[in-house]
Amino acid sequence: MDPIKEYLKLETRRQFFSKCASGLGAAALASLMPNTVVNALENHAKPRFGGLPELPHFAPKAKRAIYLFMSGAPSQLDLYDYKPNMGEWFDVDLPESVRMGQRLTTMTSGQDKFPIAPSIFEFKKHDNGGDGVWISELLPHTASMVKDLAIIKTVHTEAINHDPAITFFCTGDESPGKPSLGAWLSYGLGSENQNLPAFIVMNATWSGPKGAQALYNRLWGSGFLPSEHQGVLLRSQGDPVLFLSNPEGVSEKARKQMLDTLVALNKELYEEVGDPETHARISQYEMAFRMQTSVPELTDLSKEPDHVLEMYGPEVKVPGTFANCCILARRMMERDVRLVQVFHRGWDQHGDLPKNIRNQARDIDQPSTALVQDLKQRGMLDETLVVWGGEFGRTVYCQGKLSRDNYGRDHHPKCFTRWMAGGGIKGGVVHGETDDFSYNIVRDPVHVRDINATILHQLGIDHERLTFKFQGLDHRLTGVEEEARIVNEILA
Repeated sequence: MDPIKEYLKLETRRQFFSKCASGLGAAALASLMPNTVVNALENHAKPRFGGLPELPHFAPKAKRAIYLFMSGAPSQLDLYDYKPNMGEWFDVDLPESVRMGQRLTTMTSGQDKFPIAPSIFEFKKHDNGGDGVWISELLPHTASMVKDLAIIKTVHTEAINHDPAITFFCTGDESPGKPSLGAWLSYGLGSENQNLPAFIVMNATWSGPKGAQALYNRLWGSGFLPSEHQGVLLRSQGDPVLFLSNPEGVSEKARKQMLDTLVALNKELYEEVGDPETHARISQYEMAFRMQTSVPELTDLSKEPDHVLEMYGPEVKVPGTFANCCILARRMMERDVRLVQVFHRGWDQHGDLPKNIRNQARDIDQPSTALVQDLKQRGMLDETLVVWGGEFGRTVYCQGKLSRDNYGRDHHPKCFTRWMAGGGIKGGVVHGETDDFSYNIVRDPVHVRDINATILHQLGIDHERLTFKFQGLDHRLTGVEEEARIVNEILA
């Protein structure tokens, strides 16, 4: 399928004439430009369904991505950001020269003091092909693959509460209503698989306290983009996708006839009014019918070899676990799903952190490692970008009662850790440096916008050129008010 022809077929007469002048200018300009973009399109090994004709802007390093989102914010101090000197500061109030009047949440702003809580976990230095990298005892499997990871210690954000912070990462804006990363990718790049959505979401179960932060559909929504680009949530109970099965008493033939009739009616409506949402409904009905076959095949692990299942750990066959989500994510990559986002909740550890983070780390450590290594063994990691991280970090000072073996940590937006692997990322890299308290950035800050700009870049997209006009403004994932940069230091 020619993506340019498909795009033009969807234009109404009014839309065609409104774009005619700029289209002729663009064609003239294209004739004077190098063939980079043309070659990038022509070199696509597989047919593409949907997407914008001008994308990718340049040859991509990654064709697809997996985003492992640790909702609730894991503690960088107990996992990746080793601060051995803090042992001498136990129960000492955090110096004002370090805090510098920074904003606090209402959960700790009323405390009389801010006693420093050193991590009780042992760290070990691991060979990353360079100066070495310190990893917590909580992540032994992750530690084994540090040569494949780019660990960014200096991610920062303005948001200090969960909802705006996670919304910022997922949609590029703290305020709800904007398109998600996956929706932008679906809109811009389309899909290479006509039988599965371009953007699939899974919410994994977790071992920490069950009163975790809520997740909302808008985190994978399409915002002002056509609704066909929103993420499809894959469920662990009942039908993997709602209404996947035919209603009782309805045969597959009857279902197909009903959907064909709906498509015909919607096509008449589209010809009459040219509403893009009408086309979105047509696409969704057609996709739903195809998914009745593709999704059950996707979620069937019966043909996975035992040695592969063992890589992901004992919970891999339990629907909804993080391990199960990770192996499904790999299977989706094999089927050319553009973006898979896996949310793992329960990282909001204001109290009893040592107990709860052990369970949370156990949930994700082996499966995350298996996912990266499984992709690598199959020769897929070079074309698959994997991202791991939460919405902000945790404070070095204790929230609530502090003891030698128990403490809690509040939200901390000024520095936290994230890692990336595959998809043109340079392995064995540790980027950025924080102060002795993991409270401020000393060198090489990386903002939320920079993370999103880098993800788009690896997928062949110039973040400043992927835009959508809405309410008189050319919106983009990285925003229009502040600068965003590519984190070139972590790129191969």
